[in-house]
Order: sequence, then structure tokens, then C-alpha cells
Amino acid sequence: MRNKSKKKQTKESVWDYPRPPRAEYTNKHVKVIAGGEVISESTRTIRVLETSHPPVYYFPPEDVRMDRLTEGERKTLCEWKGCARYYTITVAGKRIENSAWFYSNPWPPYTILQHYIAFYPHLMDSCYVDGELVRPDPNLYYGGWITNDILGPFRRSP
Repeated sequence: MRNKSKKKQTKESVWDYPRPPRAEYTNKHVKVIAGGEVISESTRTIRVLETSHPPVYYFPPEDVRMDRLTEGERKTLCEWKGCARYYTITVAGKRIENSAWFYSNPWPPYTILQHYIAFYPHLMDSCYVDGELVRPDPNLYYGGWITNDILGPFRRSP
């Protein structure tokens, strides 16, 4: 007899995600740990879904240890969202350069991302979505978060 109390897990194929990407609020419990400290933990994140890429989670700044982040000089341009700026995380006497990013003035329709912060999971000790350990996107440039409910194959290079 099957255990009926198990929650059915819905699988998402990254090839069903839209282009241009969609930004959506989620109440999943999402956590980032760096240098042995919880840097961010939230149930009020926004996830960005783009064709062929694992989701990227953006945290509201109120749920981030901003005392551990220092804005750096690095900037990149996203064809959809605009100019991204980067943070260095300093924790446990260690600096993790350009390990998080944000948009101070994102282009429409991505204005909901303004000042929200995303983290590269491969540069953190660990990241979790609803208690599940995240696997980093194999294409480290995009910073996607892979969980068991996300199906590839994933785009490999920019």
C-alpha cells in the first residue's frame, strides 16, 4: 500500500520556461549559508525562470545579512533585466568576491527585482530550497539553483 501522506512533487522542465524570462513570487523556504553563517533566509523570494536555465532566487534585502555584503565595482548587462551590480560577501575572515548580484534599476517588466539579491550557489557553503540541498547550475555564469523537481538538460555556456 502506498503512503498517501507523501506530497506529490511536480517536475518542471527548464525547456518549458519562457523567453523572455518570467519573474514570480514564491513562498518556498530558501536559505543561503556562507562561511558557516546563514547569510539569507526567506519565504518571500522571487524566482526568475528562463528557457534552458535552472531558476534563480532573488531575496528581499530585509532577509539578507547586509552587514556581510559590500558593493563592488563589477557590473554586467542582462539583455532582459538591465545592469547588474555585484556584492562581495565577507564572513569568517574570508572574502567571497562577486558572489551575489542585484539590479538597482531593472528594466520593465522586471522592476519587481529592484534591490533584491541573488547568490551564486557554487560560491556558497550551501543553499537550500524547502530543506533540499541545491546543486549549482553547471553553467556557473548564470547562478541557477537545481533541485530534484527541476529537469534539464541545462544550457552550458553563455
